[in-house]
Amino acid sequence: MIYKSMDSFLIVSFSASLFAGIAATCFFLGIMALLKNVEMEKTARPDAKKVPLLIKIFLPFSSNLERLTRFPLFDIPKLKTATLVQMAGYDETFTAEQFIAVRILSACTGLVFMSFLAIKNPLAGILMMLAMVIYPSCWLKAMVKKRQFEIMKALPNVLDLLTLSVEAGKDFLTSLRDILARRRLDALGEELKRTLHEIQLGKQRQSALKELANRVKLPDLTSVINAIVQAEELGVSIANLLKIQSEQLRSKRFSRAEQLANEAPVKIIIPVVIFIFPTVFIILMGPIILQAMRTFAK
Repeated sequence: MIYKSMDSFLIVSFSASLFAGIAATCFFLGIMALLKNVEMEKTARPDAKKVPLLIKIFLPFSSNLERLTRFPLFDIPKLKTATLVQMAGYDETFTAEQFIAVRILSACTGLVFMSFLAIKNPLAGILMMLAMVIYPSCWLKAMVKKRQFEIMKALPNVLDLLTLSVEAGKDFLTSLRDILARRRLDALGEELKRTLHEIQLGKQRQSALKELANRVKLPDLTSVINAIVQAEELGVSIANLLKIQSEQLRSKRFSRAEQLANEAPVKIIIPVVIFIFPTVFIILMGPIILQAMRTFAK
């Protein structure tokens, strides 16, 4: 009787291990096939934006969960996500609904990993779940900050080039087209190229510029666009306006640099107190304390 129970237990254990191995193999083969398709799409579209591996894996499956995001519960998250996707420049790569679906899939996968890891290491399982839940949103917000920084950094130089071109006798659109043709395509170049394309398709210049400001939501760019729109409405020379805006942006950049330089000593205090002071104290006082302990021990 004991041997029969042991045999049945071994059979069940072997079957469970076999099915788990088959499931894991199918899972990894599916991921490999999916990554192969992603690489083929990347080869076919070399200008496509880079997306992290985790989002690449879940993005093809997001269309199956888009219906879930149509419930009223997701209305506010969809608006916020759509704004972030647009600000990050990924609105032509995936929609807000798809990104919310990716977040749901990532969270579910994190729960599965947590259930497996919690048997041996509960802390590792919880950390894995939190990482899978938080990572997509953190990545998107980081892309927004990175893109806004790139635009803020490139804006004064573009304004200088526009000023020189307009002062040379070219109109605004021709100057913008020439600058985009000669510059490396960065974040600001992508937005200006999109705006120029919209104007060429028939959209009014003021509307296209205002939409550019709404997409990027960068205060410096918004002030420049508002000044250009007002100058066109009032008939003021754009060349002088662009020159003034460029000088103002450069002065703001220097002010920000000075502010960061002034904040640096305050930010250094915490790591110095936590990491450097204890080390110095141990190096200086350690031998003295050891010598004193040996002396008192005698």
